[in-house]
Amino acid sequence: MAVDRPDYRLTVFGPRRASVYVPNTTYRLMPQARLVGRHLQWPAIIRRLKPNAYFGPAGALPLGGISCPAAITVHDLAIYRNSRWFPGRQPLSTRWVVPRSVLRADVVIAVSESTARDVVEFFGIDRKRIEVVPHGVSARFRPMGRDELDEARSRLGLPDRFILFVGTVEPRKNLETLLDAWVLMRDRPDLVVVGSWGWRYQSIREKMDRLGPRLHHLDAVDPEELPAIYNLARVLAHPAWYEGFGLPPLEAMASGTPVVVSDTSSLPEVVGGAGMVVPAGDVEAWRKALEAVVSDVDLAADMRHRGILRAAQFSWERAAHLTWRAIDHAIKWRATP
Repeated sequence: MAVDRPDYRLTVFGPRRASVYVPNTTYRLMPQARLVGRHLQWPAIIRRLKPNAYFGPAGALPLGGISCPAAITVHDLAIYRNSRWFPGRQPLSTRWVVPRSVLRADVVIAVSESTARDVVEFFGIDRKRIEVVPHGVSARFRPMGRDELDEARSRLGLPDRFILFVGTVEPRKNLETLLDAWVLMRDRPDLVVVGSWGWRYQSIREKMDRLGPRLHHLDAVDPEELPAIYNLARVLAHPAWYEGFGLPPLEAMASGTPVVVSDTSSLPEVVGGAGMVVPAGDVEAWRKALEAVVSDVDLAADMRHRGILRAAQFSWERAAHLTWRAIDHAIKWRATP
């Protein structure tokens, strides 16, 4: 955003030790007190700054007034779709902060058309107040050379052939369906699960422990290793029940890796015609889809080609430009009688 409009000055609020250098940007500490600091002290600081607009990239406005036009980004509303996917009730956030933020914002930015539909469904706001701004994908996700990949395989201890899952181990990611399908595959590759333990994962962990040494769990992976891991995989499997956007399939496509995703929420929208789309809970359909990609060299090559072309349509530069446009619209909405 700073690059897109170098003549604008940004003030960014965040926690201690989280700042990075951004041109024309002032970094200020968020007040520490959880309720009073976030919802009373912070909006008072914003009011004193008298900004032209407020942008909330994490989908929230403080409960106190800020006296300026506001745009917020809503990433997903999974907790409203199914609260059982989450570790416990979050009454302040789900009952007050998120609904009030959505209703008070002049413009709501949704990261996908699927999320935009959810905003309308759960909060009843006018669709005209919602702007869709898809995420981008980093340029570091790209097809890599053989020498780089051989070194990475040795460094990370990855098998020669494997199916890849990337994501937190939690109920919403639907890893259990993938495990069941993988067990049934003929001539199956190994399965590599990249992701930390989230919540309500006990039954999944017990199942993973029973599946033997060909299931590899990489709990803590340096993000810089992800491009090589995507490149080395035969296919990325992303069976999530719900995603507001779903970055792993996009990152995999940009890396030249075929993707198979579930038919829910934003995932078909993100992969377009470049990936294979499978019913989320259909174990047999997942088995067949993964077997097809792994065994059919021509199919995999075609999916790699289409995936790279699809991923090229998403960039953070475009996301920044569209975000500024949404902020412009928020200012215009506020100025319109």
